[in-house]
Amino acid sequence: MKALIAAGLVLAFIAAPAAAQRLFPDSKMFTGERISAEVVGSGPDVVLIPGLASSRETWRATAERLKGRYRLHLIQVAGFAGEAAGANAKGPVVIPTAEAIDAYIVAAHLSPATVVGHSLGGTIALWLAEHHPEHLKKVLLVDALPFVSTVFISPTVTLDQATKIAEGLRNGPPQPDAARERMIEGMVTGEKDRAMVAAWGKASDPAVVGAALADDMELDLRPGLGAITTPITLVYPFDATMGIPGAAWDQVYAGAYAPAHTVKLERVDGARHFVMLDAPKSFAADLDAFLAK
Repeated sequence: MKALIAAGLVLAFIAAPAAAQRLFPDSKMFTGERISAEVVGSGPDVVLIPGLASSRETWRATAERLKGRYRLHLIQVAGFAGEAAGANAKGPVVIPTAEAIDAYIVAAHLSPATVVGHSLGGTIALWLAEHHPEHLKKVLLVDALPFVSTVFISPTVTLDQATKIAEGLRNGPPQPDAARERMIEGMVTGEKDRAMVAAWGKASDPAVVGAALADDMELDLRPGLGAITTPITLVYPFDATMGIPGAAWDQVYAGAYAPAHTVKLERVDGARHFVMLDAPKSFAADLDAFLAK
C-alpha cells in the first residue's frame, strides 16, 4: 500500500500541468500543487530549499559546483519568483508546503534525506526535523531561526503578539517596491545579487508572500527543539558593518538553539542573509564539510 501511495505521489508531480522554471537544460522537472523540484546531477541525493519570495536560482552556483558528485533536488515554492501560485493562492502556505516537501521526499525515495534550507526554507527544514524526523538524515540550516519574530519584532515578543502583527501582514496590502529594496540592501552585499533578489520578489505573488511571511512570524518551533534527534548544522552570517558586536550576534543564534542538542553552529564572516551569494567560498567549505559527514 505504501508503495502504491508513493507511486501515486510521483505521478501527481509528473502530471501536474503548471509550468516550472528550469535552471539546467539536462535536468528533470517535477511540478506539484505547492512546490516544484528540478533534479540535476548524479550521486547521493540532496534537497535544497530557498527562502521567502526566492527562486531555486539561490542554489545555482551550488548546483553547478556539486552536480558532478550529487543528485540535487532544487525546490521552488509555488507563488515565489514567478512560479504559479497553485494551491498556495489561498490559506496557509508554510506548513502545507513543508508537508508537500515531505511527500516529495517520500515519493522520490529520498528518505532519509539530506536537506539544506535557507531562511524560510530553513524554517521548513527545521519543522520537518520536529515533525518527520524519520524522513531526514541530516539538515543544514542557512540563517534560519526557530521563532523569527524575535528578530523581526522583538527578542521578548510573545506568540500572541506576533500572531496579531502577522495577521495584519496576511490581510494587508503588498509591500511597496521601495520598502522591499531597502530590506534587500540589508540582506545582500553585491549590487548584482541585490538586483537578482529584488527581481525574485517583484515576480512573486504578493498574496502568497504575505501569507508565507505571516505563517513564518507566528510559527514558534522553540518548544520542540529539545526533542530533535536529526543532526543539524546552522550556518549564519556576520557582517561587521551592521554595527553589532560579533559576540552579541553569536549569542542571538546560540541562545535561540540552546535547547537543541544536535545543532552545531558555524559563523560565516563578511556575509549577510544570503550567505551563499555574499561569501560563496566560505559557504562552499561549510556545505562540503556538512555533506562529508
